[in-house]
Amino acid sequence: MNASFLDTAAFAAQVLIGLAVVFAATRLVIGPRAQDRVLAMDTLYVNAMLLILTHGLRTGNPYVFESALVIAVLGFVSTAALAKFLLRGEVIE
Repeated sequence: MNASFLDTAAFAAQVLIGLAVVFAATRLVIGPRAQDRVLAMDTLYVNAMLLILTHGLRTGNPYVFESALVIAVLGFVSTAALAKFLLRGEVIE
C-alpha cells in the first residue's frame, strides 16, 4: 500500500465522519424527546473523537491522540450523568 492511497482513505473517512456529525447535530436540534438528544450528543462526541484521530493519522501529530482520549473520557462521564438525570431526576444523591 502506498502513502497516497492511505491519505485518500483517511480523507474519505473524515468526510463521512463529518457527514455523521451533521446528522447527529440535526437529531440534537430536532429530537422530540430528551433521550434522543442525549443519544445525539453521545454520537457527536464519538464522531468528534474519530475526526481528531483521523486528523492525527493524516498529519502524524502524536499530541492529538491525548486530546481524543480526554474527549472520550469527558463524553462518557457526561453521557452517564445525563442518563442518570433522566432516570431519577437528580445526578448527585
